[in-house]
Amino acid sequence: MNTTEPRESQLTSENRSVDVDGDSLVYRRFGNAQTDAPPLLCLQHFRGNLDSWDPALVDRLALDREVILLANRGVGASTGVVPDNVTDMTRDVLRFIDALELGQVDVLGFSLGGYVAQELALLRPRLVRRIVLAGTAAQGAPNIHRWTDDVYALATPDEVSAERFISLFFSGSEDSRAKGMEYLQRVSARQVDRDEPTDLVTRDAQLTAIARWGIPDPSKLSRLAAITQPTFVANGDNDTMMVTENSYVLARHLPNAQLRIYPDSGHGFLDQYPTLFADHVNAFLNGR
Repeated sequence: MNTTEPRESQLTSENRSVDVDGDSLVYRRFGNAQTDAPPLLCLQHFRGNLDSWDPALVDRLALDREVILLANRGVGASTGVVPDNVTDMTRDVLRFIDALELGQVDVLGFSLGGYVAQELALLRPRLVRRIVLAGTAAQGAPNIHRWTDDVYALATPDEVSAERFISLFFSGSEDSRAKGMEYLQRVSARQVDRDEPTDLVTRDAQLTAIARWGIPDPSKLSRLAAITQPTFVANGDNDTMMVTENSYVLARHLPNAQLRIYPDSGHGFLDQYPTLFADHVNAFLNGR
C-alpha cells in the first residue's frame, strides 16, 4: 500500500457539485490520482450524508486510489427529490458517473448503498470493475422487509441521537460501544463546509425503497448470478439491521465473491474496524 498521505482528505476535501438533469449532486473527490486504479465510488447508508463516512476508513482507502463520496439526489446538500426505489436511485448514480465522464469505477456500497451497488453492476455491467458490499443484502432476501420493532425504533425517529446510533450500529459490548463513540468523534472533526443533515423526506423515501427491495422473493436471488465481477462481501457478526445471515446469502449466490465477518460488531463494523477493513478493501481492489 502507498503510505504517502493524500494531500486532501475527508476532513479537508471541498464539496463539489455537478448538474444532473437540473439538480445539483454534491460530492467529494480526493486521494491518489497517480495510479492506474479506477476511482472508488462510495455509496452511503440509510439517512447518511457525506460526513457520515469515517475519515479513518476513506482516507486510508484514498492512499491507493481516488475516492469519490456521493450524496445522491435529494440527500444532504444535493438538490432534488429522493427516489423511493433502488432502481431510480441507481439511475441517478449512473447519470452522476456519466456527468463526471468516468469510464470505469470500483464501488463500495454500505447498507442501502449496497443495494444501489448491486443494481449498478446489473444495469451497466461493464462500468463496474470490482465491488465491495458492506452490511447489505440482496433483493428479496429474508428478514429485511419489515425491521424488528427494536431496529425500527432505533433507525427511524425524527431526531437522530448518538445513543440510538451506537445501539443500532455497534454490538452492545463495552469495547464495541467505545469504538462507536470514537467514530462519532472522528466524523465530528470536520468544522468547515460540512454536508447538510438528511431530512425526514429523505428518511421516508429511503425507507420505502428499503421496504420495496426487501419484499421476500427467493426468485430475485437468481439475479446475483449476473454479477460476475470480483465482489468482497463484509459484515459484522451481529448486524441486526441488514441481518448478518444475508451477507452469507450474498456470498453463496454471487459467482465470484469472498466473504469476511468481523467479530463483536454490528451494522457499523466498518467504523469499528476502519483501518483493518480499509486494508482488506485495498488488498481486494488491488487484486490480492
